[in-house]
Amino acid sequence: MTLRVGVLSFAHTHAIGYLGALAAMPDVEVRGTDPGGVSTGTTLGELRGADLAAALDVGYADSVDELFAWRPDAVVVTSENARHREFVELSAAAGVHVLCEKPLATTWEDGLAIRDAVRRAGVLLMMAFPVRFASAFDRLRAARDSGALGTVFSVRGANNGMLPLTRDWFTDPALSGGGALVDHVVHVADLVDGLTGAVPVTVTAVANRVLHADRARAETAGLVTVTYDDGMVTAIDCSWSRPDTSPTWGGLTLDVAATGGTVSVDFFGAAARGLDAVGGRPIELRYGPDHDLPMLRTFLAAVRSGVQPQPDVGVGLRTMSVVLAAQESVGTGRTVPVHAAV
Repeated sequence: MTLRVGVLSFAHTHAIGYLGALAAMPDVEVRGTDPGGVSTGTTLGELRGADLAAALDVGYADSVDELFAWRPDAVVVTSENARHREFVELSAAAGVHVLCEKPLATTWEDGLAIRDAVRRAGVLLMMAFPVRFASAFDRLRAARDSGALGTVFSVRGANNGMLPLTRDWFTDPALSGGGALVDHVVHVADLVDGLTGAVPVTVTAVANRVLHADRARAETAGLVTVTYDDGMVTAIDCSWSRPDTSPTWGGLTLDVAATGGTVSVDFFGAAARGLDAVGGRPIELRYGPDHDLPMLRTFLAAVRSGVQPQPDVGVGLRTMSVVLAAQESVGTGRTVPVHAAV
């Protein structure tokens, strides 16, 4: 059975990888649309709209209405964060299953509206957290499930990257919901959720805009401490601290401390490193597995079977609640209770 999959907006840079991966699948027909998207240059990361679709050799719809008239089985929402609610509600109303980029939304009200829309329509919503599908995370979770780790009492996560330059909406709070806190906290929060199942209770956070102060309209560095209902504590470094000259976008590491031992995972560490022979600049060629592929395959298998995959909208709400509490903590200087995701 061939599935029709739409990619709704090319605003997020992940749209490029998703379009390419879906187009390469023999049992998938992919078509995208990018309302308001305008190319800012000629490199792949700078292309938008029909230009990007042409560069990737995928079908293109000139409007959202045209995309839904094509009657897709599922869509991938890769819009600006503030538009997730709009596009998920449109998809749910059309009876179309959704893979939604993170974070779920930029406000608690919008997150609950998304949850209610997909429940009413009876469609599946899966969150796009690709690192959860890394084989290293599978092994980490297997160690915990077998009891080898014992009780997890502390997690330290670091999700650092470059300032997003080709998509400047990332640093516009009206469209993104915030800066580095919004962009990076949710990935670590999802891994903790998937590993332990613990529920976040309180958050204490600090942030600043020392890095890239002349270019960013939101926080560019942050440290977030989360306490959970089982007593576990997680610390998250979520900064845009990689320089513009960095050979790669960034990375994500996780250090798990438990009664049975400690485990450290570098999810993007497999790489060949060296120096450019002409300019002497660092080169890093990553050769690890593509986490997007197993995530997309899991979503498409769920669309075919009708069985809700993980991470679901509940995970989206829990991880978003950590971000919202972190933002409130930064603004008030206090430890903040986390919204209960029901």
